[in-house]
Amino acid sequence: MHDDSPSEESLIAAAHAVLSRSVSSDRRDRHENPDDPSTVQAMQIALHLPKQDPPDRNAVLVAAAQAVVGVCLAPQAGQDGPWRDGLTSWYSHLIRKVARRGRNKAWDDVQEFPGVTASVRGAQVRAFVPSAVSEVPAPIKKLQIHGTDLPASKTTALEPRVPTIAVDAALNMTVGKAAAQVGHASMLWAAQLSTSQAVSWALTGFPLNVVECSGEAFVQAARTPGALCVRDAGFTEIAADSVTAAIFRRII
Repeated sequence: MHDDSPSEESLIAAAHAVLSRSVSSDRRDRHENPDDPSTVQAMQIALHLPKQDPPDRNAVLVAAAQAVVGVCLAPQAGQDGPWRDGLTSWYSHLIRKVARRGRNKAWDDVQEFPGVTASVRGAQVRAFVPSAVSEVPAPIKKLQIHGTDLPASKTTALEPRVPTIAVDAALNMTVGKAAAQVGHASMLWAAQLSTSQAVSWALTGFPLNVVECSGEAFVQAARTPGALCVRDAGFTEIAADSVTAAIFRRII
């Protein structure tokens, strides 16, 4: 019997079309009305941070970037339904992200909610389909926001010829805050790719690097030809319009 269902590639392509026409690097293109709770939209991001043997900070940031873009380019985002509806509502507002930490049963309890989990070198991060902040499911809302941090990684292994996100270490962001920044960077990168490039990146698991650097090293990363910069809205930790991250393609 002939199967008329759309292919995974075509659904990812459709999801990419929605993302690319909705997202820019300038948060001033979007809005929210504090008097209308439905306009205050956010993607919840859960970082798996067990007390015993916590993951490497760099691995968590790579996983966060992959999980966020994974939600945006999931096949479910390429067809009508609650996944796409959640994304389109979020894209049209301030594209907030809220990073939380979970462990043990609290981590297990949120796996049932729609989203994508990325695993990198023992680190796990789950990004959920966005919703109004007032409608976040209770098990996710129970996950802690404050105190979500890890020490700097001692070494960072970089893959050649893949998108690389530089994070400004001089801002001293917690791992939760940095996770939101790298997530936005991966979205911006996906949005500017061609359809075929985006589909290929998705099908290979979104390979990318994250490196935390400061001073001249970060300035040079942000000035790399073709680099896309993330400017923070300034809701938490740092001043509004701070350039927090830059994503570019690493050649060697």
